[in-house]
Amino acid sequence: MEAENVYQAFDWLWCSAQLTEADIAKLSELGIEAVINLAPSTASNALPGEAELVVNQGITYIQIPVAWEQPRLSQLEQFFAVLKAFKRHKVWVHCAKNKRASAFIYLYRKLCLAEEEVIALYPMSEIWTPNPVWQAFIDYAIRHIKGPSAHD
Repeated sequence: MEAENVYQAFDWLWCSAQLTEADIAKLSELGIEAVINLAPSTASNALPGEAELVVNQGITYIQIPVAWEQPRLSQLEQFFAVLKAFKRHKVWVHCAKNKRASAFIYLYRKLCLAEEEVIALYPMSEIWTPNPVWQAFIDYAIRHIKGPSAHD
């Protein structure tokens, strides 16, 4: 894969920075059935026509455009719902640099799967330390979304 910061969180879940056309062409070989893009279409490294390229591979494409400066709890909950809908399917999550994606995956692991902190932090801890905006969002999400029963 040409994308930066590629990590496999589970045998069914990968994350990365912005995918390239060549990356998208390889997704079906990996058995990927859904791509979740957390970056807005206005991201500086957005791939024009990404949705069409993904869908043309027979893969479901979902975009949840999370503003870098203002992530919202409703977007995180939508992300959780999409992962629940694609349970037992292979999913690729990406954004511009894999910061949004890795933070959302951390929160999924912590809040939905109730994993221990040290385990849930992977791969976010390999990619970045959340800035004040994102740390506040993470803290807020942890306080307001309760346990794995919400999205088992």
